[in-house]
Amino acid sequence: MAISLTGEYDCKLDPKGRLVLPAKVKAALPDTDANQLVLVRGLEPCLVLYPRSAWKVIEDRVTALDEFNDEYRQFQRNFMRGMMDVELDSIGRFLLPGSLRRYAGLEKDAVVVGIGNRCEIWDPARYDNFLIKDAAAFSKLAQKFLSVSPDTPGAPAAAL
Repeated sequence: MAISLTGEYDCKLDPKGRLVLPAKVKAALPDTDANQLVLVRGLEPCLVLYPRSAWKVIEDRVTALDEFNDEYRQFQRNFMRGMMDVELDSIGRFLLPGSLRRYAGLEKDAVVVGIGNRCEIWDPARYDNFLIKDAAAFSKLAQKFLSVSPDTPGAPAAAL
């Protein structure tokens, strides 16, 4: 079953740095992943929360890289840095450690964004800065990634 985490949620961190996972996100987690999540640094200045099963696919790809290649090691080290298992408490909260909160610029407010197999956790101002404001630029990206052509990854095979 494919994971489908969607939506955009304004959230608050409590004084201890905990965040309540939005109820709709929690409900969309597969039963096998309901309490098994992984928190990592995003490639942008945000945090990324994966269900354990979705993270496993990525982790396997990263750890399969040749450890004797300098670039691979550097990538592995930086990509896996700060990765931690997360367990939700009885009301769906989890702790965002100080080092990860600092990386993402999170203080009191956060935006949780469902993106299919994962959720991004952003500082609201940083999130707003990373969104595409130009409708024409967004339209070009949509054409580039969603137009169906034989070269588009995942496009249906041409009729014979």
